[in-house]
Amino acid sequence: MNFEVTQKSQKFFLLIDNLKQLTKMRLALSVVFSSLAGYLLASDNIQIQNLFLLLAGGYLIVGASNAYNQILEKDLDFLMDRTKNRPLPGKRISVSNAIFIAVIMTFLGLFLLYEINYRTFIFGAIAVLLYVCFYTPLKTKTPLSVFIGAIPGAIPFMLGWVAFSNKFGIEPGVLFMIQFFWQFPHFWAIGWMLDDDYKKAGFKMLPTGRKDKSTAFLIVMYTVWMIIISLLPLGSFTGELNLSISGAIIVLFLGISMLYYAIDLMKKLSTIAAKKLMYASVAYITILQLVYVLDKYFMI
Repeated sequence: MNFEVTQKSQKFFLLIDNLKQLTKMRLALSVVFSSLAGYLLASDNIQIQNLFLLLAGGYLIVGASNAYNQILEKDLDFLMDRTKNRPLPGKRISVSNAIFIAVIMTFLGLFLLYEINYRTFIFGAIAVLLYVCFYTPLKTKTPLSVFIGAIPGAIPFMLGWVAFSNKFGIEPGVLFMIQFFWQFPHFWAIGWMLDDDYKKAGFKMLPTGRKDKSTAFLIVMYTVWMIIISLLPLGSFTGELNLSISGAIIVLFLGISMLYYAIDLMKKLSTIAAKKLMYASVAYITILQLVYVLDKYFMI
């Protein structure tokens, strides 16, 4: 009896682990964090029900998008060392079951977002559509796929603001642009690190197709634009989205720190430098969102 219970427990935990991999749980949680930050920036009184709907709905549509991505790329994933052991190429989840999971998550996630307001629903649907129908198939066609993918990737930060306000204006627009420009140095750093593996599947992730000075220069330029946009709330033309001088100094320091690693990559053109930039970019967007929120509530 104990042996049977142990086997059932192992199968259950294996199923959970496969679902986590299929939906890329850590990525989905980071997106939910961005939505939470956007909501807190917009809110003057937190509505617990709507906040729950946003976080749950956001997690579901991101998880569904990741599942669709793996369904469409299952044969390509098998070719790459980094992804060949995912649930679909590893045949631990069938394609039909993965489709079922993705569809259920999509409809449930969009339903929860619709319960907040129709604008949140529309932006959530746009994110899924662009990620699955455009970004995913374009990855083997053109480096411009990163530009397309940056659009759904930038929606979560602004989605929180829209969820609370039911409006799209300068404030969510700035939040969108911060995360939009951030994604280029972030994903090009990843593309640099994994270039050899990506080429096995035919993915075109670097803007020039090569780990060269031109790609590194573009990384630096997009990082500079990201820094400039992140400081816009210091002025008086971003509506209700504001940043104090002390908050802006911290944000500027974060940006300069990330720029340092971008310039270092341009100097060294190495995988190690790209890896450092990738970690710096993750730290940047996470801490920036925390600074924005803390600055609003506590005037850092």
